Amino acid sequence: MTEHQKPLPPISPDTKEFWEGLRRHQLLIQRCQDCGTYRHYPRPMCHNCNSMNGQWVKVRGRGKVYSWIVSHHTVHPAFPTPYLVAIVELEEGVRMITNLVDTSPDEVYIGMPVEVFFEDVTEEITLPLFKPIDKGSRRT
Repeated sequence: MTEHQKPLPPISPDTKEFWEGLRRHQLLIQRCQDCGTYRHYPRPMCHNCNSMNGQWVKVRGRGKVYSWIVSHHTVHPAFPTPYLVAIVELEEGVRMITNLVDTSPDEVYIGMPVEVFFEDVTEEITLPLFKPIDKGSRRT
């Protein structure tokens, strides 16, 4: 693995299980053990019932594009522009901010079906990116 030049996300006690799952190429999301609500970003308390009883569950990593932009603004020299930033709504109802890969801006649309793709960037960090499930099935 080559040295990664881009800034990496910090790992905290609240997010440790999320990042460890990604290293194993598993997308783990928190779910409340009391009311069953999924939550992302990782945090200790359920936003629905205020329970502190959460568990990590493996999800399929499939969803749809909820919103997206093409970034043309250079925020860091290691991030060449343009690139696609999306909010993906997973089947479980949570939304994740991510990058879209294997597609171009003129192919992306709201509701586009996508699936997680794992990019191993260092020994410790694997990033969850998303790509189209079927590039042949465009909206009508």
